[in-house]
Amino acid sequence: MKKSLTGLSILVVSGLAIAVSGCSGGTSSGGDDTLRIAYQKTSSFTAMDDLMKTVKAEYEKEYPDRKVELVPIEAEQDQYFTKLALMNGSADTAPDVIYEDTFQIRSDAAAGYLLPIDDYLADWDDWELYDDGAKQAGVGDDGKTYGVSLGTDTRGIYFNKDLFESAGLPTDWKPTSWEDILEAARAIKESNPDVTPLNIYASKTLGEATSMQGFEMLMYGTGDELMDSSSNKWVTESAGFLDALGFYETAFEEGLAPDPADALDPGWGSKVQNELIPQGKLAIAIDGSWLPSSWIAGDNAWPEWEETMGLAAMPTQDGGGDGFTSMSGGWTLAVGANADDPEAAFDFIAQAMTPENALTYHQEAGQIAVRSDVAASQEYLDYNPSFEFFSSLVAYTHFRPATPDYSQISSNIPVATESVITGQSSPKDAQRAYDEALVGIVGEENTQAG
Repeated sequence: MKKSLTGLSILVVSGLAIAVSGCSGGTSSGGDDTLRIAYQKTSSFTAMDDLMKTVKAEYEKEYPDRKVELVPIEAEQDQYFTKLALMNGSADTAPDVIYEDTFQIRSDAAAGYLLPIDDYLADWDDWELYDDGAKQAGVGDDGKTYGVSLGTDTRGIYFNKDLFESAGLPTDWKPTSWEDILEAARAIKESNPDVTPLNIYASKTLGEATSMQGFEMLMYGTGDELMDSSSNKWVTESAGFLDALGFYETAFEEGLAPDPADALDPGWGSKVQNELIPQGKLAIAIDGSWLPSSWIAGDNAWPEWEETMGLAAMPTQDGGGDGFTSMSGGWTLAVGANADDPEAAFDFIAQAMTPENALTYHQEAGQIAVRSDVAASQEYLDYNPSFEFFSSLVAYTHFRPATPDYSQISSNIPVATESVITGQSSPKDAQRAYDEALVGIVGEENTQAG
């Protein structure tokens, strides 16, 4: 039986429960025989909602004595994390199955929100089909596994070939430096002032999207890292960090990037994907491999995308190193630590990961397959012509530091980028504030100067 809350916590979590149940179209309030499934849903990301509805029907048919309550949390990424944390704050509202970002696994496992699932994985034949990287993505600091990977992703550059042609730019554009990107954006601005030349995420409201799709796509192309991989110490006074902020300053000061008022919109990511790119109002977008998934089918279908959009790898700062860079992450399904019946919760995860369901989800969510059977499926390869390109970026990709404090540290990156694009701080001052916050989180002894 789930425990009750007292005081203010009741008001906070009860209010959240009302809000998320309202998003789910009216569901039961849960119970010992009901699995509560929490996951993210946005106007540009409905693939998980589609999958969960399918799995609910299959699961309840397979186990007629069990019930499933779907709790779609309609929020962008950082707001999703906040609402999920509130749910996990009480055994009364904590989910049994959680849609969990890989970078949150370690911190949430350490916080006691997740249950290790190694015993269940040992009896699940499909686990052998997952590659080692996908398996490692769900591992906590204690070496136990807490999540099953739903797939991975990479990030690159989308560009509108029609707008490029109008600006006298090549439609097979292959930038080899940051300056190439800025020069192309300048040409777009000159030829079509009504179009936003370049989008790179920059706001605090977009949280990890800003950190990973924006800032880290730049910084990891300088040769610098947030955490030194040889010493396992966090880096301060990084030249690459400063240069990445300098790119933001240039793009926004020159009017190559969105108006800051637009960039600060919490729904900006969805607008970029569903409106600006399809409507030809954005020329260059540094973004994730999943974008075409919404253009292929559904409410935001855009059949012309293949002919209209070009794809390019993100170059390193000056073309050095491997020449290109990318960032990879991914999401998992995890069992909540307060699950009344953990085995039943894992059974739901296993049902979600059948070959048929995994294939459909990988297609609809634009995921790079981590199961060998899906990766080898011709149906998977033929569904989305961008899969081959984004899979090729794995050779250049980087992963965020897999430490419990990464999420807290990462939250200070959008503070830095937003302060630069709004003119509140110079890149040097923004970097200094980040470094001070970093030392405050990890301690001076766990940092080193770049």
